[in-house]
Amino acid sequence: MSLLTIILNIFLPPLAVFLKHGLGTTFLVSIILTLFAWLPGVIHAFIVNK
Repeated sequence: MSLLTIILNIFLPPLAVFLKHGLGTTFLVSIILTLFAWLPGVIHAFIVNK
């Protein structure tokens, strides 16, 4: 995982997921989790972007 991906995972989780996986259910889940609470979005982004 690159430094840029780590930074995006922390500050903009949906963008990091989008850049790795594109539009799809993973991206939508990331948006929902980030809107619900920031920390679940970050955790999801790190898990998905191994």
